[in-house]
Amino acid sequence: MKKGFTLVEIMIVVAIIALLAAIAIPNLLRQRITANESAAQATLRTISTAFETYAASNNGQYPTNVATQLVSVTPPYLNENYFTKCVVATPCHGYVYNAGTPAVEGYTITAKPTSCTTSGTKSFTVTTGGVLSTDGTCSAAS
Repeated sequence: MKKGFTLVEIMIVVAIIALLAAIAIPNLLRQRITANESAAQATLRTISTAFETYAASNNGQYPTNVATQLVSVTPPYLNENYFTKCVVATPCHGYVYNAGTPAVEGYTITAKPTSCTTSGTKSFTVTTGGVLSTDGTCSAAS
């Protein structure tokens, strides 16, 4: 008598594995989106802290050029220029950061996901004074 598995037994095992994968994969994707959103908020707080620290050292005037006033100084206020590093082609944790045109009077920085279904479900904004907010909707970066 030959030992081995029948085709029906193998098909049952494959069906069970497929069912487990169908349950696990959406949960993993949701966890990744949550992690991306947390990373985006933390990055915005880091950028905001750099802006606020610069202003505290410069008579209340905020930087107008991130590269020269925050990153290229010794010691740097900000270790990385997230505005040139985290772009649509190479997002950071699925998010792209935009400072618009920083002014001496203040700043508004946004973090937008590259995809509203796989990167994140919310866009975030931090404004002068370190006020972090979200409107609860997603507008993907383009």
